[in-house]
Amino acid sequence: MAKKLEVTLTRSVIGRSEDQRATVKALGLSKIRQSVVIEDNPAIRGMANKVSHLVSIKEL
Repeated sequence: MAKKLEVTLTRSVIGRSEDQRATVKALGLSKIRQSVVIEDNPAIRGMANKVSHLVSIKEL
Protein backbone atom coordinates (compact mmCIF):
# COMPACT_ATOMS: atom_id res chain seq x y z
CA MET A 1 0.00 0.00 0.00
CA ALA A 2 1.36 3.41 -0.96
CA LYS A 3 2.03 5.97 1.71
CA LYS A 4 -0.19 9.03 1.83
CA LEU A 5 0.34 12.57 3.05
CA GLU A 6 -2.23 14.92 4.50
CA VAL A 7 -1.28 18.47 3.50
CA THR A 8 -3.11 21.36 5.18
CA LEU A 9 -2.84 25.02 4.24
CA THR A 10 -2.13 26.84 7.50
CA ARG A 11 -1.10 30.31 6.30
CA SER A 12 -2.41 32.65 3.65
CA VAL A 13 -0.83 33.01 0.22
CA ILE A 14 -1.59 36.75 0.16
CA GLY A 15 1.63 38.64 -0.46
CA ARG A 16 3.57 35.52 -1.46
CA SER A 17 5.42 35.11 -4.72
CA GLU A 18 3.63 33.78 -7.78
CA ASP A 19 5.58 30.52 -7.79
CA GLN A 20 4.56 29.80 -4.19
CA ARG A 21 0.92 30.52 -5.02
CA ALA A 22 1.12 28.18 -8.01
CA THR A 23 2.68 25.44 -5.88
CA VAL A 24 -0.10 25.68 -3.28
CA LYS A 25 -2.71 25.55 -6.04
CA ALA A 26 -0.98 22.56 -7.66
CA LEU A 27 -1.17 20.74 -4.33
CA GLY A 28 -4.94 21.21 -4.53
CA LEU A 29 -5.27 23.81 -1.79
CA SER A 30 -7.18 27.07 -2.03
CA LYS A 31 -8.48 28.01 1.43
CA ILE A 32 -6.85 28.19 4.85
CA ARG A 33 -7.38 25.02 6.93
CA GLN A 34 -8.26 23.06 3.79
CA SER A 35 -6.66 19.61 3.71
CA VAL A 36 -5.94 17.18 0.91
CA VAL A 37 -4.74 13.58 1.10
CA ILE A 38 -2.30 12.76 -1.68
CA GLU A 39 0.11 9.93 -2.43
CA ASP A 40 3.65 10.38 -1.18
CA ASN A 41 6.28 10.67 -3.91
CA PRO A 42 9.40 12.79 -4.43
CA ALA A 43 7.59 15.39 -6.56
CA ILE A 44 4.92 16.02 -3.91
CA ARG A 45 7.58 16.09 -1.17
CA GLY A 46 9.50 18.73 -3.13
CA MET A 47 6.38 20.86 -3.62
CA ALA A 48 5.52 20.60 0.08
CA ASN A 49 9.11 21.51 1.02
CA LYS A 50 8.99 24.60 -1.19
CA VAL A 51 5.96 25.96 0.71
CA SER A 52 6.70 24.33 4.08
CA HIS A 53 6.22 27.68 5.83
CA LEU A 54 2.61 27.80 4.53
CA VAL A 55 1.48 24.20 5.00
CA SER A 56 1.57 21.46 7.60
CA ILE A 57 2.27 17.89 6.54
CA LYS A 58 1.15 14.71 8.28
CA GLU A 59 2.06 11.20 7.17
CA LEU A 60 -0.81 8.73 7.11
